[in-house]
Amino acid sequence: MKPSSKSFSIKNWSESDRPREKLIHKGKSSLSNAELLAILIGSGNREESAVELCKRILHTSENSLQKLAKFNLSQLQDFKGIGEAKAISIIAALELGSRRGAESVQELNKISTSKDVFTIMHPFLGDLDHEQFWILMLNNSNKIIYKYPLSKGGITSTMVDTRLVYKSALAHGSTALILVHNHPSGTLQPSQADKTITQKLKNAGDLLDIKILDHIIVTEKTYFSFADEGIL
Repeated sequence: MKPSSKSFSIKNWSESDRPREKLIHKGKSSLSNAELLAILIGSGNREESAVELCKRILHTSENSLQKLAKFNLSQLQDFKGIGEAKAISIIAALELGSRRGAESVQELNKISTSKDVFTIMHPFLGDLDHEQFWILMLNNSNKIIYKYPLSKGGITSTMVDTRLVYKSALAHGSTALILVHNHPSGTLQPSQADKTITQKLKNAGDLLDIKILDHIIVTEKTYFSFADEGIL
């Protein structure tokens, strides 16, 4: 005999096991990732409670919130019980978490090591499914005075307008630049295009007395530094 769909409803659980009541009485840190997601979506499907459904979604993303953040609307809606509204709620919540992470490093605006760059830029680049190339502009104290994405998509030397980069650097009074881009594939080693872009910008900077301090490649979990590896 097939169990009634009601038996899968969180409403039929012991009050102490319901995610919302658990949060109220035990605090937010007592909830698992699946329980927190279950609060977002509110209900599951005819065969699964919201918590069980969210456990399955997380299992598909290897229980990684970073990997789940890469899911798009269509991928989330492939799960039975996840419609457009629920998928949007999940994406919005994960984006808020990413932005919170970005805010937490805003005060870390003085660059002392390559790890500082990774800490600052990972919230912007770590979860992306496409490449972005950013320029960080620094003053004499190695403090970031301006940062912006130069290009999106595959990176080639033809996509880097050296004149615009240094026009902006001069306008902001920058004395040094740090180049940053991501490798969604997780590959840490720089490509020939990465090396070509770095050398192209370094040569132009030498003429203007604006140094290229580093080129950082960001992946989901770690980074590669041209300066640390002695290839700048």
